[in-house]
Amino acid sequence: METSLHRQLKRRYASRDSDTEVVIGNYRVDAVREDELIEVQCASLSAIREKSRELLRRHRLRIVKPVIERTRIRRLDRPGGKVVSRRMSPKRGGIVDVFEDLIYFTQVFPHPNLTIDVVTVQVEQTRVPFRGRRRRWQSDYRVVDVMLEEVLGQTEFRVPRDLLSVIPFPDRPASFNTADLASWIDRPRWFAQKVAYVLRKIGAVDARGRSRHGIIYT
Repeated sequence: METSLHRQLKRRYASRDSDTEVVIGNYRVDAVREDELIEVQCASLSAIREKSRELLRRHRLRIVKPVIERTRIRRLDRPGGKVVSRRMSPKRGGIVDVFEDLIYFTQVFPHPNLTIDVVTVQVEQTRVPFRGRRRRWQSDYRVVDVMLEEVLGQTEFRVPRDLLSVIPFPDRPASFNTADLASWIDRPRWFAQKVAYVLRKIGAVDARGRSRHGIIYT
C-alpha cells in the first residue's frame, strides 16, 4: 500500500499530477520531469535494482530515497479511530543511514544516467493496535501510514566522491580502518564495515592492506 510519504514526495518531484504514474516500456515510474524519470523508493533499494538497470539503458533516472531523521508517533485506538497519544520518538537517524541501502545497490551506482537524491525528513507514523495472533517477537501495534511533516535536507549523489562528502573525515587522513570510521560517523563498527564495503565497491576508497586492527583503507 502506498504511504502518504511516498505520495507526497512523488508530487513534490513531478511537474504536475498528470506526470505521475507514467508507463515507460514494461515499467511504471512514479513521475516524469522533463526528460528525467523519477522513482521514489521508501523501501529497500534492492527492490528496484533490476528495474533501475533496465531504465538506465535509455533514460536519465533520479531515485529519491528518504532517510527518516525524526519520527512523531501517532497512536489510534483502532483503524480510523480517535487519537490516543502523540509523541516524538527518541530514535534519530541521519544521512549516513543511506549506506544501509546502498550496500545492495553497488552494481547500479554509479552510472552516468543516474542521480540518487537522499532526502532527510521528519515524519509522522500512525500506529494501531495489532489484532489477532502474533509471535512473541512481533510488536503489539502495526504501522498503517507514514506522512511527511518536514524536509530537513537534500543531498545528491552522482559520482563516488559524493558519498565521501557525508563522512566527517578529520582532515582527510592518509589511511583509516573501520574502527576509525565508526568513531567519525558515531555508529557501531559493524555499520562502519558496511559503509567501507560500499565505498570500496563503488571505487571511492581502496583497500591497501591489513593490520591487527583490520583492513586499512585509503
